[in-house]
Amino acid sequence: MPDTRQGTVHLVDDDAGVRDALAFLMRSRGLDVRAFASGPALLEVLDREGPPKGIFLLDVRMEPMSGTRLHDELLARGLRNPVLFLTGHGDIPMVVAALKNGAFDFLEKPYSDNALADRVAQALAVDAAMQAEGAQAAERSARLASLTDREREVMARVAAGKLNKIIADELGVSIRTVEVHRARVFAKLGVRSAAEVATLLAAKG
Repeated sequence: MPDTRQGTVHLVDDDAGVRDALAFLMRSRGLDVRAFASGPALLEVLDREGPPKGIFLLDVRMEPMSGTRLHDELLARGLRNPVLFLTGHGDIPMVVAALKNGAFDFLEKPYSDNALADRVAQALAVDAAMQAEGAQAAERSARLASLTDREREVMARVAAGKLNKIIADELGVSIRTVEVHRARVFAKLGVRSAAEVATLLAAKG
């Protein structure tokens, strides 16, 4: 059974025999695979279903859309999932350019099944880490959005290391009011110190 904790391997190869063999290999390693005969076929599904979890495993030489062109189309849709290329020796300059454009890696033909499976597993691990980071970023955004304007003013000053008395003077409120706002900021952000507030804001950018 595929490991549902992982993302899917989106395999694109216009050679049916190669495509079936690769899909079989991936599934024999417990990976979830969706195989496509062309770039446009993959893009049609992505446009319908939205951003996927997992990686893209693309042959370079395909019709009617090459693997590198498909990579460009994925980037144009804002997809940053790891992309692995399968390439012949003569295609390496194109793949090197794709690496500079954000591709994850490539394997030169002929490659061993073990090398391919290991590289795919590494790419899936990177995707899982990216997904987790995205979830953390969404949580940070939601927590920050829950603050009132006054709480934001207090938060900024707390993150800067200012004392409650200084914050009270700057905002024209009592120290007790600052203490209340400070406590609410900590609770809403899920932090326990001014240093954690500063770290969260730095991560948020």
